[in-house]
Amino acid sequence: MDMLMFQLQKQSQTPLYKQLYQEIKEAIINGTIGIEAKLPSKRKLADYLQISQTTVELAYSQLVAEGFIESRPRKGFYAQPVEELAYLDIPHDEPIVKETTAYKIDFNSASIDTRSFPFLTWRKLTRDILDDSNHHLLLSGHPQGDDALRQEIARYLYQSRGVVCDAEQIVIGSGTEQLMPLLIRLLNKKLVYGYENPGYALTHSIFSHHDRQSIPIELEQDGINVSQLEESNVDVAYVTPSHQFPSGSVLSATKRAQLLNWAVAKPERYIIEDDYDSEFRYTSRPIPALQSMDLSDRVIYISTFSKSLMPSLRLAYMVLPKQLLRAYQQTFLHYSSSVPRHDQQLVAKFMKDGHFSRHLNRMRKLYQKKIKRLSQSLALFSPVVTVSGEQAGMHIVLTIQTSSSEEELVQRAKQAGIRVTGLHSYDVHKKSGIYPKIVLGFGGLSEEEIHLGIIELMACWKIQ
Repeated sequence: MDMLMFQLQKQSQTPLYKQLYQEIKEAIINGTIGIEAKLPSKRKLADYLQISQTTVELAYSQLVAEGFIESRPRKGFYAQPVEELAYLDIPHDEPIVKETTAYKIDFNSASIDTRSFPFLTWRKLTRDILDDSNHHLLLSGHPQGDDALRQEIARYLYQSRGVVCDAEQIVIGSGTEQLMPLLIRLLNKKLVYGYENPGYALTHSIFSHHDRQSIPIELEQDGINVSQLEESNVDVAYVTPSHQFPSGSVLSATKRAQLLNWAVAKPERYIIEDDYDSEFRYTSRPIPALQSMDLSDRVIYISTFSKSLMPSLRLAYMVLPKQLLRAYQQTFLHYSSSVPRHDQQLVAKFMKDGHFSRHLNRMRKLYQKKIKRLSQSLALFSPVVTVSGEQAGMHIVLTIQTSSSEEELVQRAKQAGIRVTGLHSYDVHKKSGIYPKIVLGFGGLSEEEIHLGIIELMACWKIQ
């Protein structure tokens, strides 16, 4: 066994089986162990190196998996020719393991109430869809998404949001981050995009990743600063008018009209309306979509099922103005929908049978109870703590009258095992106001967790 006189470092942090695997692999690569040379049995090598047979077995198994040696029944292990392997032995660093924090209370604005999902109904519909009578669903469908789902979405949008569109105007995709790049490619490369600031960070990165010029437009109390928008050279405005993210403000009726008039002023202008959580409004009926007021076909409507059903579904949609629809069909003629057809049919059936509307009604009442509980808990700390953005959605904004900064408050909460987010983390200029503002999501917490979370949060901030 001279060829296997390896020096294994038993005090090393690298496991022994990894050291043995590496030594044998290098010996085969450099020819110390010749082609078809038989390796010692696991027992003999273990005895020789004074290690366990399990260690040898793990090393041999990895070498077999990578093709450096071959296991022959009742004969043993044999070295294989390296030149036949499609393998590059490139040295690399060990992967960096990111530090993760386990939060006992998670006020994440992206969370939903997963415990109230109608699993029994979903399971039954899944069985109905996954049937051999639906074998056609194994084939690629319409590139814009299955007609059944687009018909249901068009019907739902008209009834709930006032959106007027045909099913053919709808494009289904696996999330806003997949649809937005397609939309950007439809429009002239020279167009300049404007986005709300503070705003949804993903949008900012999409523009920059696709080499599109973009400009942050500041927010006012009732939505985007239209005057600043008019003074800029922006051609396409990205807005969240029904429930601005993250401030929670609602675009006023006056500004809605001003924004539509801005879009009509030049032929290349458009508005991208992201209606990400419009289903959940608590103080009044849902506000009609900006698209429902659009008489000039300048609003591109985008929404998703992430809040209303589940984020993991990865199903979103956009409604294209008819002049952009023609361009889309020509540009993406050979594209396939990025959402599996079984998922599309499942959601279509869920909507058609009335389960979706019933689910939304249940969840709206549930979230309304949660935000009421949240407001009651926060009222204990008034006037030091004030609340805004509570009319809709699944997050609110706290303004804290304190000398501490947002970073200090977020860090103190983290040390107490509570996740919160500072509002200025969504601001590209990282501006801080007179008092720190904190974004609190409540969708994924129970009423009791919300109350206890607020008590512990205020305790770690030393607010009486």
